[in-house]
This record gives sequence, structure tokens and C-alpha cells, in this order.
Amino acid sequence: MAQSKHEIEALLAEAGSRPRQQFGQNFMIDQNLVRLVAEAGEISGDDVVIEVGPGTGTLTEELLARAGRVVAVEIDRDLAAMLRGRFEGRDGFRLIEGDALAGKHALSDGIMGVIREAQGAGRRVKLVANLPYNIASPLVIEMLIAGVELLAFTVQKEVAMRIRAGAGADDYGPLSVMVQMLAGVEVLRTLPAQAFWPAPKIESSLVRLRRHDRLGPRARDFGRFVHALFSFRRKTLRKALTQGGYDAVRLLSATGIDGARRGEEFSPEQIYGLFEAGEA
Repeated sequence: MAQSKHEIEALLAEAGSRPRQQFGQNFMIDQNLVRLVAEAGEISGDDVVIEVGPGTGTLTEELLARAGRVVAVEIDRDLAAMLRGRFEGRDGFRLIEGDALAGKHALSDGIMGVIREAQGAGRRVKLVANLPYNIASPLVIEMLIAGVELLAFTVQKEVAMRIRAGAGADDYGPLSVMVQMLAGVEVLRTLPAQAFWPAPKIESSLVRLRRHDRLGPRARDFGRFVHALFSFRRKTLRKALTQGGYDAVRLLSATGIDGARRGEEFSPEQIYGLFEAGEA
């Protein structure tokens, strides 16, 4: 059962902690939401589930009831100590204390070790989490590149809209292109601020991504290409490619794309076609 606001406050007080903005902490206090997030993960007993930002463990309890193994990753030392006290010794539970990311474009060694071990054993790896808002975008991309098969998570609504945005939309950008080339996107529902404590200033969304990688080993090179393209998003595609250090004439000639249009007008598949032309 989900912890109430008062229960979370009591747990934090006992641990000598409080919600920390620098870690993007907003705790789930809605029992239905906890259940919905777990259900969105479509968890079986053979799955290895990674939970980033477990907080006081309300979702962790739900995940342990469903998964063969739950790996909780917590950067907050006070909360990590609390989780250790609550769950250490429970079958299938492991705690990684520290940052989920090793820099902006890499998962921590601990998480990568979990993923490789599970993949080597033929077990599916999933991310199911109430994600800390400040690391959600890079974490999602890195998880997909690493081979995590399904991701079900809560995130700021504006981030969910960026993930789902189509070409030409105001929210469309590098996150949209990368995620859509790596996964199928479902925004399952909008979540009110009151479902969390402290209540964020904006609504959140429950998102599910099913990995279908169309980038393979070229994902990072493609990511650099996309970021270069969108760094000059108000310029024409021809100028953006040139200023990004690419041979615009050759790429546009090879793809037949109109270089007088802006890069944000093109679908992820069209942008990937430009990238492939440059790699040929």
C-alpha cells in the first residue's frame, strides 16, 4: 500500500532527511498511482526491475511483490540508509547507493553491471520508477541504448510531451527524435500534482516505452548528429548542417530533402536518412 504524506514525513524525520530539490524528489502518495506505475511495467517473476529514485520505498514494495529481482538506485544517503534498513535481507532486493548516471551520456557502472548480468542470463530488464525530474531525459535515452526492454515511469508532463512530439510541433527536439528511433512511445495518463508530495508546480505523466532499436551501434553518433542539427533549429536545414560541420550539399543531394526547410520539420526517420547519407 502507498505511504501517505504523513507516513513519508515521519520516515524522513526518522532518517533526519527532508525532500531535496537538488535530487528532484517528489514522493508518490496516491495508492492508485503506485499500482498503476507497477502495472504499466508488465512485470513477471523472471524480470529484473531497476527503480531509480525509490525514495522511501512505497513503489519498491509493489515491485518486490511482482518481480524476480528489484535493483533500487538511490543517490540520497539518508534515504539509502532507510531503504537498507527496510529491505536488506528481502529476497530479490539490491540497493545501489549513488548516482544513476556517470556523466551526461553514460549509466553508472553499477547499473551497467546489473543490465549486463541480466542480459547474460537471458532475463528481461525493465525500468519502473517515479523518476527524479532532474535526470529523466538523459536516463531514459541511456537505458534504451543499453538494452532495457521496457520503461514505465512518471515524469513531468512537459518532458512526456517532448518524448511524444511529432515533427513540426513546438515540443519536438532531440529527445523526441532519439526516443522515437529507439522505442515505441505511450503516454498512458496525466497525473495531478496532488498525487505527489511535495506537490510539483506542474502536472506529471505516466509514460511507457517499448524498446525497438533502429539505431544499433550507431546510436551515439546519431545522437551527436541530432544535437548538432537542433543546435541551429531556427536556421534552414542547409545552414544547420553546414554550421554543424557536415557536408550539406552531399547529404541533401543523396536524400532529396529540401535544404531550405528547417530541421525541426522532418521526422525522426528522415533525419536518420540524412545521418545515414553522411555515413555512406
